[in-house]
Amino acid sequence: MKLLNTMSNFQKQLFFFLIFNLLLVIGIAQNDINSPYSNFGVGNLSPRSNNVLGAMGGVGYALQSPYYINFKNPASFTAFDSLSFIADLSFSIVNQQLKTNDLNLSGTLAQLDYITIGLPVLKVWRTSVGIMPYSDIGFAILDNRYVDSISFRYTGSGGLHLLYWGNAFKVAKGFSLGLTLSYLYGTINSSKFSEFNDENSFNSMISNYRHLDGMVIAGGAQYHATVKDHHFLSVGVMYESPLKVWSRENLMVLNYFGEYYPGTSFDTVKYLTGDSAVRSNPRLPQTFGVGVAYGFKDKVLAAVDFTWQNWKQFRMNNSKGVFQDNLIIATGIQYVPNPSSSKYYNKINFRLGTRFSTGYMIVNDKPISEFAVSFGLGFPIRTFSSRSSVNLMFEYSRLGTLNNSLILQNHYKLSFNFILHEKWYQRRKLE
Repeated sequence: MKLLNTMSNFQKQLFFFLIFNLLLVIGIAQNDINSPYSNFGVGNLSPRSNNVLGAMGGVGYALQSPYYINFKNPASFTAFDSLSFIADLSFSIVNQQLKTNDLNLSGTLAQLDYITIGLPVLKVWRTSVGIMPYSDIGFAILDNRYVDSISFRYTGSGGLHLLYWGNAFKVAKGFSLGLTLSYLYGTINSSKFSEFNDENSFNSMISNYRHLDGMVIAGGAQYHATVKDHHFLSVGVMYESPLKVWSRENLMVLNYFGEYYPGTSFDTVKYLTGDSAVRSNPRLPQTFGVGVAYGFKDKVLAAVDFTWQNWKQFRMNNSKGVFQDNLIIATGIQYVPNPSSSKYYNKINFRLGTRFSTGYMIVNDKPISEFAVSFGLGFPIRTFSSRSSVNLMFEYSRLGTLNNSLILQNHYKLSFNFILHEKWYQRRKLE
């Protein structure tokens, strides 16, 4: 008798329940970050890296593995097992601290990171689909430096997400090509309040509610070669085309007395929505990345990535700030004491990485650069299969500076992800 060797019904029900709830929450969740720098451009950019590679500084252009989904380079999908299904769910707890020369502010939030799945299609074809953040927006700024009788408040929320479908093909021994088609969507909401100290004066609010969507095309290539027994070198490249998106901007201008809050009586000065909404085609940057990796057996893995983003070409109506091309350098290493050991602690993965970004925005004539250091652990799960795992990552990043009357943003992130790796297509005989 032949029986299909698949996951148990309980495992399937649990897994799809998690997927359904995560998709539901991703679809309705609002962004709660508090970063003044997200007021510029399209907000704070996501590194777009899975938890495993994020603990290694976000490297990935030259890496591939059958044990996780590397959506940084679609060519890596060819490493998927021909008989297996992979799923990866991740969420984070974030503490953010803002500091000026005079003030300190901090806050903590929990957020969903991404959800991805990967599976084989044909002998030379692998595919993956998933959803992840592109940028985050959330700020509340009070400015009363210039005029004693009036203060200005700026608030914002929203963010952009990517829903991707990636495909990889084995072209020759050690060489693979990949192509990803992504749908970019989200909202950028911002409001400016002008409020007088005189209670008899009209205050005003200008609100912009911008919805963005468009298609992103990215291609990648990888070459993996065994240099010596159990040693390998690999290189990878990735290119993401410059993107023109569709923008529909609703505008509302109104006057009111006192402090504004929902339900306040006000006088609408201008309201543009529906057919009268402002339509435009913002232009997002092209991206080029290259990486090199070295490995020894399954014990040691080291990689370095270089990413260039052409933010000088960024265009969007009412966008604030001046922009420059962004260079990102990431390095990472992974060490496993003894992958074939019978002792569990010898199979734990240790990861370390760094990342530096020159920054794509210029504020007060100062580039807003970022530096990050990360550490992670990977724990195999024997309950499901030897290839499933739970991974922890801690990252500290620093954005901005105290110079030029700017803000220093310290970011502490603790991430958890669950990688499910199961054989769904193998058949076996039972006596």
